[in-house]
Order: sequence, then C-alpha cells, then structure tokens
Amino acid sequence: MNERRVAWWASEEFWRKCAIFVTAFMAVVLIVLTFDSVSAITAGRGRVPDYTVINQRIGYVFDEARNMKVPSIGASAPLFGKTLSADEALALVDLGKVTSQSKNCMDCHTLLGNGAYYAPDLTKAWLDPAWGNEASRETMMMNFLMDPKRYARTYGTNRRMPNLGITEAEARGLIAYLKWMSAIDTNGFPAGFVAIDQGD
Repeated sequence: MNERRVAWWASEEFWRKCAIFVTAFMAVVLIVLTFDSVSAITAGRGRVPDYTVINQRIGYVFDEARNMKVPSIGASAPLFGKTLSADEALALVDLGKVTSQSKNCMDCHTLLGNGAYYAPDLTKAWLDPAWGNEASRETMMMNFLMDPKRYARTYGTNRRMPNLGITEAEARGLIAYLKWMSAIDTNGFPAGFVAIDQGD
C-alpha cells in the first residue's frame, strides 16, 4: 500500500499542536484582561469614583479634549444632609445596589448599558432634569420610589412603575447608588443625555 506523504503544515498533528497552543495562549490573554478589567472598574480607581463621592456635588460637563460629556465632582453636597464616612457610604451604596437587584430594576430600566429599554435609563438618573431642580431632587426621588403610583412620572407613555414595596432605608440606598453611578465616567453614555440645570 502506498502511503501518501502529507506536508507538515497540513498534518493532523501540526494542527492539534496549534489548537493546544492557541487555546493556552488565549487562556492567558483572558486571565490578563480579566485582571485589567477588574482593576479598571473597581471603585476608587480611574473612571469609577470612590463611594464617598455621594458626599459631593456631581455635575455633567463637556470635555473638549474627549469631545463628550463627563461627570464633574464638585464641592461638598452631602446626601440627605449628612456627610458619610467611607464605611457608611459603602454600606449605603451597597444597600442600593442590592435593592436594585432584588427589585429587578433591570427588567425595565438600563443601568450602565445593561438591562431593558421599557423604562428610563438610570445610568445618569441623579442628574436627570425630570427631578425639577437640585434642591428638590432627593425629596422627589424618595417620594417616587416609595409611592410610584401617587408620584407617577409617565412622560406621556402611560408606562407606570409598579409599587415594589420599597422601604425608606431601601429608597435612601437606591438614591445613593444612583448618585454614585452618575459620577462614573461612562465615555459619554447615554448619548445625548441632558443634565439637570446645575446653576453654574
């Protein structure tokens, strides 16, 4: 029987070794990118501010160099009139995040590009002009979260938020989470967002 000789680059053994090498190499690349991503999205690093940012005024300004709007961290503006320590701020923002997860907010809303588009995007909700002005924002948000039927905001869509039984503590946590999230530099996302009048 004549056995046909196969070129080295067409042999099964060569491609098996290539597949093993490429898989191993890409596994290393994935591990490196995972660590890089985690460090980039950790609170207190780069574009993601520390949780104590909820003690400061958050604005939204146009950055000429980047050609997009970015959050600006300003003077002291404590949430609910109380300056929180780092641990208190972390606990309050964490409560808000856990509440948003347990109440399934992303079933209707978008948060940082994830979720649904049935209801308003919450990525920059703290800066949303729908809350009237900076002086009334905390109260309006608190009232709406705790009694969305009474304080309905449909903007002509007839879409109403259901009453999710949010407690006062959970509402405070959600508001802290939304304020912190509004301070994250999201590369101009959501596009075309117009912030509340900041009185500057």
